[in-house]
Amino acid sequence: MEFLAESGQRIWQVLPLSPTGYGDSPYQCFSAFAGNPLFIDLTALQEQGLLSPQDLVSVPNFPEEHVEYGRVIDFKNALLRKAAQTFLADSAHTDRSAFDVFCQNNNDWLDDYALFMACKRVYKEVAWANWDPGIRQRDSAALKEWQEKLSSEIETHKFAQFEFFRQWETLRTHCRGCGISIMGDIPIYVAHDSADVWAHPELFRLNEQGGPTAIAGVPPDYFSATGQLWGNPLYRWNVSAASGHRWWIDRFRASLKLFDLVRLDHFRGFEAFWEVPAEASTAAEGKWVKGPGAEFFRTSQTELKELPFIAENLGVITPEVEALRKQFGFPGMSLLQFAFGNDPQGPTFRPHNYSRELVAYTGGHDNDTTVGWWTSSGVGESTRSAEDIREERDFTRAYLGFQNEPVNWIFIRTVLASVANIAIIPLQDVLGLGSDARMNLPGTLVGNWKWRYKPSALTQAIREQLRTLTGLYDR
Repeated sequence: MEFLAESGQRIWQVLPLSPTGYGDSPYQCFSAFAGNPLFIDLTALQEQGLLSPQDLVSVPNFPEEHVEYGRVIDFKNALLRKAAQTFLADSAHTDRSAFDVFCQNNNDWLDDYALFMACKRVYKEVAWANWDPGIRQRDSAALKEWQEKLSSEIETHKFAQFEFFRQWETLRTHCRGCGISIMGDIPIYVAHDSADVWAHPELFRLNEQGGPTAIAGVPPDYFSATGQLWGNPLYRWNVSAASGHRWWIDRFRASLKLFDLVRLDHFRGFEAFWEVPAEASTAAEGKWVKGPGAEFFRTSQTELKELPFIAENLGVITPEVEALRKQFGFPGMSLLQFAFGNDPQGPTFRPHNYSRELVAYTGGHDNDTTVGWWTSSGVGESTRSAEDIREERDFTRAYLGFQNEPVNWIFIRTVLASVANIAIIPLQDVLGLGSDARMNLPGTLVGNWKWRYKPSALTQAIREQLRTLTGLYDR
């Protein structure tokens, strides 16, 4: 936050903040409403007297440049459980009334989430569709029995959520004081193994055993010749509409309490989505099916009034998708990295074709870093051939008019100099890092979402360079 303020930035975009599940992906979370307890600052818990100084002396020697999720989860969850036990054992704790109010104000999702996570621990983390029939099907007697049996563990999860949201609000208050807005991210789909699907099976395409009958993905694209098979269960949009899209509106409302702006992931799926049979081996076996469209956003707008959304309109974008986006005034996105190859959208990604109502990026979390993209062979990370890459580089040099300057700063200057109202730069590009710092490679299940920056990398020289360019182009 301090780096952003000192370098003249005004928007901090973050990935989804929910508790990650399979593959550590923030797009495959145990809840669309909960916060990830791994973000909780243990030092703050010590300052509250919930942990001892000795608890934080024995921190393992974690690597600085990437996250070892397994070790971090084991270490941090043990201390969060200890802090929760200390807090819950003290009925006179000064924050006990605030905790009770938090639980009451969030009971529409918190009760289900806490019970879901407590049950997962009993079942050794297996997916809910493999639990015993009573609790899997949410039989009322089974729910009551498990709530009583796991009451202590349930309260532990509620405490972690209380602390997450309290610490987040402290951070957000600091951001407001520095003039920084936070842009969040709402994944269009939720993980099958989530409290959301378990608690609201009627909203999803499931069979009698709780397994998905149709799953999400995208057709063959830049990243894969067979498409991307995401595996998330698809929605029963007719059931959602019959409820006035209550679950979705609650989800939007919860996000807008956390963020000033929100990126709507895979916006095109609201107009039409790629439906893949659950038994399919690749996403290429799918088909396009109409989504909820304008009715969904009209209902949301009626309830929420303001919809400060950014539409992630990348991929196979049709005139109908763009018409929906424009109807509600949602800015679209443009990735400079896609401007110079054979992407059908390529011309719209070139700055001379930008509109003002746009969020321009050098690249996104699914792309290689700019330096990595510029220097890579393309093998294994895209469908580009060697000839495609050669032509792409030649066009990039010709269009941007550069020779040997650092390519990341050429890209940064270009998006900042554009007419787009908002320009956002991944931190990896600010730091000039290569493919080792890539956040995610679509279509792969392991090795993603692990990158960390080292505070020492945010040098004064980088702050000054970014601030100079930001001021030069009136941002």
